[in-house]
Amino acid sequence: MTPQTFTLIFVTALLLSTGLRLWLDLRHLRHVTAHRDTVPADFFGRIELVDHRKAADYTAAKLRLGFVEMLIDSVLLLVFTLGGALALIDGALRSWLGAGHMQGLALFAAAGLIGFIIGLPASLYRSFVLEERFGFNKLTWPLWLADLAKGAILTVAIGGPLLYAVLWLMDAMGRNWWLYVWLLWLATNLLILFLYPTVIAPLFNKFTPLEDASLKERIEALLTRCGFASSGLFVMDGSKRSAHGNAYFTGFGRAKRIVFFDTLLEKLAPQEIEAVLAHELGHFRHKHVVKRIALMGVMSLAFLWLLGQLIDQPWFYAGLGVGAGSTAMGLMLFSMVLPIFMFPLAPLTSALSRQHEYEADAYAAQQTAAADLIAALVKLYRDNAATLTPDPLHSLFHDSHPPASQRIARLHHA
Repeated sequence: MTPQTFTLIFVTALLLSTGLRLWLDLRHLRHVTAHRDTVPADFFGRIELVDHRKAADYTAAKLRLGFVEMLIDSVLLLVFTLGGALALIDGALRSWLGAGHMQGLALFAAAGLIGFIIGLPASLYRSFVLEERFGFNKLTWPLWLADLAKGAILTVAIGGPLLYAVLWLMDAMGRNWWLYVWLLWLATNLLILFLYPTVIAPLFNKFTPLEDASLKERIEALLTRCGFASSGLFVMDGSKRSAHGNAYFTGFGRAKRIVFFDTLLEKLAPQEIEAVLAHELGHFRHKHVVKRIALMGVMSLAFLWLLGQLIDQPWFYAGLGVGAGSTAMGLMLFSMVLPIFMFPLAPLTSALSRQHEYEADAYAAQQTAAADLIAALVKLYRDNAATLTPDPLHSLFHDSHPPASQRIARLHHA
C-alpha cells in the first residue's frame, strides 16, 4: 500500500465516522425535542411533565456540547497527524532526549497534555455550567483540583511504568512482541480490578459501612438467597460530586464489595434499593463481568496483533503525516486512529451490553418483586433526567442500557 492510499483511507474513515456520529446525534436531538411536551403513555402518572421536559432539555444540552467536543477531537486528530504536529513534537523530543524509551514516554506525555489542555474548557463547562444548570453538579473547585492532582499522580505512577514496559517488550521480544504485551496488559488490568475497591477508589471517595440495620438485614438476606459473598456493604459519598445516584459491586474473590451511592439511598425505598442491588447481582450470577473481561481480552489481542502487522510498514507512518516511524509513534498513531475504524461496529457491543441488562433485570425480578425494580427505575430515570424518548437508531449505537420503555415493558411480563 502507498502512503497516499492510506491517507485517503484514513481521511475517508474520519469523515464517515464523524459524519455518522453527527447525523445520529442530530436525529437524537430532533427526536427528543419533538417528544418534549408529551410524557410517554407507559410513564403517564409516574413522571411529571416538568421532569420529562427537564430530561429532554438536559439531553439536548449534552448533545450540543458533544457536537463541539466531537469537532474539536476530529480537528485535533488531523492536526496531530496530517498537520504534522506529532512529527514536530517527536523531532523536538529526539533532539533533547535522543532515541529511546524515555523519548517514547515523553511523546505520550506531551500529546496527552496537549489533548487535555485543549479539551479542558469543554470539560469544565460540562461540570460547572451544564451540570450546574440542571442541578446535578456538587463539585467544588478545591475538589476538582484535588481530583486532577490525584489522577495525574496515578497516571504517572501506574501508566508510566506500564508504558515503559510495553515499549521495552515491543523492542525486545521480536516479531511476537504483541503476545507478551497482551499478557502484560491482561495481568495489569486484573491487578487494577483487584486493587480498585480498597486502594484506588478510596483515594477519591469516602466509603463507610452501611449503618441502616433494617436495610442491612434485608440486603444480607438477598445476598444469602443469591449465594453472593462480599467483604462488606458500603456507602460512597457520591453526593460531594454529583446528585446522580447508582449502586454497584466491585472486586474479585474476597475483595468483592457492594457499594451504594449516598444519593441512591436518599431517593429509593428499602425494597427498591433491594431490587436495584438484585439487578447488579444478576450481572454477577450471569458472569457478565467475566464475559466482558474475556471479550476485551480477545479484542485487545486482535488489536495488538494488527498493530504488529502495521508497525514496520513505512506507509502506515507516512500516510498519517509522520516521516520516521518508531515503536512509541506506531503505538500512539494506532491508538489514535483505531476508534475511527471501530465506531461502525458499536451496535454489536451495545447490543451485547443491552442483552446483559435484560438478563440482570430478569434475575432481579426472580429475587425481588418486579414492581419494586420498575418503581426504582422510574425514580432513577426521573432523578437523573434520563430521556424516556431516545431516537432508536442513536440508541442502537450509543446506549449500553435498553430504552426505558422496552426495559420496563419486559419487567411487566417477568
